Amino acid sequence: MIVRVSEARVRPERFEAFHEMIVSSVREFPGRYPGLVDHEVLVAPPNSLLYVSRWRGEADLVEYAGEHWRDQPVVLPGEDEYLLGPLEVRHFTVASLT
Repeated sequence: MIVRVSEARVRPERFEAFHEMIVSSVREFPGRYPGLVDHEVLVAPPNSLLYVSRWRGEADLVEYAGEHWRDQPVVLPGEDEYLLGPLEVRHFTVASLT
């Protein structure tokens, strides 16, 4: 499993609108991307929002984010107008605790 974390630094005055746009946009992702195991939106107002998604494997991430999934975030149309800077994306693999 690969955990993908996209972090947005949002203009404080646009935070609520951006949050609503993201939730509305990603709501349909499980039906569109079968390799998406789970996802959530985490907020830390006034300017930080994380989109955390868990994927079965690399092929599933390529289907969602393209060949450059490791270093290029997925940017939704019009997203830039809400942001203080570019999205940051990081990936983690799940380590066993046993």
